Amino acid sequence: MARRVGDEPLVSCLIATYDYAEFVERAIRSALDQDYPPDRLEIVVVDDGSTDDTSAVARSHGAVTIRHEVNRGLSAARNTGVRAASAPIVAFLDDDCRPEPDWAERLLSAYDEDVMGVGSRIVPTSGPGILGRYLERNNPLSPLELDLGRSESLPYRFLLYLRRGWASPAPGERRAVYSLVGAGMSFRRQALLDVELFDTRFTVGAEELDLCRRLARAMPEGRLVLEPAAQVVHEFDPSMRDMLRRSRAYGRGSARMYRKWSAVRPTFFPLPVAMAALLALAAVQPLALLAALAAPHAVAPRGLREAIARREPARALDAYLQLARETWEDVGFLQGLWVYRDLEPEAAT
Repeated sequence: MARRVGDEPLVSCLIATYDYAEFVERAIRSALDQDYPPDRLEIVVVDDGSTDDTSAVARSHGAVTIRHEVNRGLSAARNTGVRAASAPIVAFLDDDCRPEPDWAERLLSAYDEDVMGVGSRIVPTSGPGILGRYLERNNPLSPLELDLGRSESLPYRFLLYLRRGWASPAPGERRAVYSLVGAGMSFRRQALLDVELFDTRFTVGAEELDLCRRLARAMPEGRLVLEPAAQVVHEFDPSMRDMLRRSRAYGRGSARMYRKWSAVRPTFFPLPVAMAALLALAAVQPLALLAALAAPHAVAPRGLREAIARREPARALDAYLQLARETWEDVGFLQGLWVYRDLEPEAAT
């Protein structure tokens, strides 16, 4: 049983879930298997209106279990869990994730006086197929690095976009970041309460970015830190449909951010627009088709470069899979601009 015995817990592990009984059981078991004193770790599960036996599974493992009668969305479920938590640190775990045994200990080790939140390294796993290997090489759940906050200018953001396609992944060292990833992030509970928790208008997509932005505004001297040694395995569905579904949700979340924060530049990827223009031009100028085939590799050459260096031809598809993700994020962004057109903006400070 993971609830406190005698002393107050130091960390509450919060799992928000919906109709995922099989996966949430794995997540709870992984949390219970932590190399951390069980009386110092609390497991809190929020069942967001499930129609399966999610709540019964959580209770059977001794977790503090709260159930919403109807589905209210991820942000609302997390808020319920934070209010129910007993520990000063709240660590969030997605229901399709499995933390490594030293996860909780590694997270807590990164908390200094000025640290208000610590994130995990998310390790995607999707099986041996082409799409699964692509997701492992191009992790869709990486934190936003600190350089994102240096400027809101479009030329600077475009430079960061190009750098992502050319550069190798960031080194695995503890470092300050701009925003954490929801699947394995943690925060000081009081800091979350001080900024009034998650904005429940954000269901899936950008809810953690919005939270981190509000935390940074309220506590400008505080830091958000990534601790790569704290690892969480995320089980992705290795299907094109699921990848595009997630991309569309991220795009809608970006639109919410843009509507809410007047200073935020729109996250709209230029490559899909350029591809559409080249394909239209190919109707009258066939050479434009060759340019369209080459354009993804010009923007994101790392996959082709590694395909040649490692003699793994499948890596050459990375640029086109990245194009598909960006296209559906753009679609989601355009949809979100309309859906959230009346979203009340955050007051300027």
